[in-house]
Amino acid sequence: MTVKDKIALFPHSPGVYRYYDAEGKVIYVGKAKDLHKRVAQYFVAPERLNTKTRILVSKIADAQFSVVDTEADALLLENNLIKQYKPKYNILLKDSKTYPWICVTGEDFPKVFITRRMEKGKGNRYFGPYSSVMHARNLLDFFGDMYPLRTCNLKITSEAILRKKFRPCLNFHIGRCKAPCIGNISKEEYGSNIQEIVHILSGRGGEVIRHYKTLMTDAAARLDFEEAQRCKEKMQSLEKHYAKSIITSAADTDADVFSMVFDGGEAFGNFLRIRGGAIVQSLNLGFRSQIEEEQATMLSTFIGEIEDKFGELSREVIVPFLPDVEIPGVSFRIPQKGDKLALLELSAKNAKEFHFNSLKQREHTDPDAWRMSVMQELQKALDMPVLPRHMECFDNSNIQGTNPVASCVVFRDAQPSKKDYRRFKIKTVVGANDYASMKEVVNRRYSRMLSEAPEDLPQLIVIDGGKGQLEFAHQALAELGILEQVTVVGLAKRLEEVIRVGDPYPLFIDRNSQALKVLQQIRDEAHRFGITFHRNLRSKAAIQSALREIKGVGEKTEQRLLLRYGSVARIAAAPLEELSALVGADLAVRIHDYLQ
Repeated sequence: MTVKDKIALFPHSPGVYRYYDAEGKVIYVGKAKDLHKRVAQYFVAPERLNTKTRILVSKIADAQFSVVDTEADALLLENNLIKQYKPKYNILLKDSKTYPWICVTGEDFPKVFITRRMEKGKGNRYFGPYSSVMHARNLLDFFGDMYPLRTCNLKITSEAILRKKFRPCLNFHIGRCKAPCIGNISKEEYGSNIQEIVHILSGRGGEVIRHYKTLMTDAAARLDFEEAQRCKEKMQSLEKHYAKSIITSAADTDADVFSMVFDGGEAFGNFLRIRGGAIVQSLNLGFRSQIEEEQATMLSTFIGEIEDKFGELSREVIVPFLPDVEIPGVSFRIPQKGDKLALLELSAKNAKEFHFNSLKQREHTDPDAWRMSVMQELQKALDMPVLPRHMECFDNSNIQGTNPVASCVVFRDAQPSKKDYRRFKIKTVVGANDYASMKEVVNRRYSRMLSEAPEDLPQLIVIDGGKGQLEFAHQALAELGILEQVTVVGLAKRLEEVIRVGDPYPLFIDRNSQALKVLQQIRDEAHRFGITFHRNLRSKAAIQSALREIKGVGEKTEQRLLLRYGSVARIAAAPLEELSALVGADLAVRIHDYLQ
């Protein structure tokens, strides 16, 4: 039976399907609300599939399915099978980082500590994970200040306490521990402290605050002011802690928040779990797909991974767009305003930071892959037909028309190629005419390149300036007949907007994108290179004017003086006898009198 014949018998039920290659290896796992309809899409109209998906289909030698009751079950089964088989063409987790958790042990006198390993079956409870270990440590410091918890590794039992097996440590003497090892605190009292910590870690700190408020009121009514003060201090400490954690004005909000940033075949997601208006869990995860998956599918995979890690989702799940799965008892909401939109924006900000940091990390660990991703991002942003491996940028420099110059800097594979930089003195333009100067320089640069190395034309030309400079550069390229071979854009300084000829609307690229950053880098480098050249010419012109205005001083005499003294200031300070020996008595007097 062929694969198509097998698929024709797939049921119209929710479930999970698996594709196998000729060697019997699972190469793809997918979920579906209707197995028959979903799988048939791969074979009924293959011309509609993208290139990568067609490659997947060409490798399918067998197909199997598993029926489940609901889409939610299909999502969880898909997630488990992906982890089991690690199929080549599936969305796979990129991030292998182990995040810290806070563990509350299952002992008679529990410990609270940070760990990166979850050991199930010991009665331990785990809270987290925390994207920042600093956040977890701050929580432990807060608990240490609020509650006298033990930090030792002693196996404290009732028998050990009765036998007086242990002696209290330094923490007891400095008030950091109540010494349960010698029976100085009862199991019930110690357990109540642990229960409060669990409430705080679970996002139920509001209950603890209300509990202490009630105790404070009761103690004050009994005229037990010391106990009332102790409860008040704990209540205030908790309120201060939660003042830093509350991120919405709706303090009773309970929700899960998902957001994702997409970059080609990669996705960077952030998850926030909100309890009582406070963030109690936060996690960043990266995903990579070998085929072009829909964004809704990527979001469903992210949701399935979180449900697998943390169990049941909240009744309300805030998302930027709807996933391609429905989960009973869960309402997906796309907020348009208010506190819940603020929550989604906070999650999106975390996802963008995660994306940016991942790229920066890749810049150091795998610079070739990072540069490739930057060029791909730039190609997509500018809608270029080819990858911009060779980029050049032009900038004009003059002050009130004096010493007009231009610079051309070259980037190859998204990094400067300084040996290819070029400087130009403007030859045919009189006065401060940036437009005509730009046309002259572009014409000179590429007419020479066409005669010497036509195969080295850049894929992208960037003009530092507005529409005027871009139009004249465009004219020069058109006259040379290479306009169809290159992409030319202008980069305006004020709003960092990309200008294209014939397009009345500027192109705004995300300010945090690597594409805009590389355009800014090449523009700034062209400006720096041109300004340096212009300053050197102005300095040289100033020296020439100071000496050449003296009657009898020509080019050779000027060179002789500067070679001996190095600057006009030193020539002016030189003794008349030295100057006479170098250029003659009469000329030495004229130079001395003029410079003095």
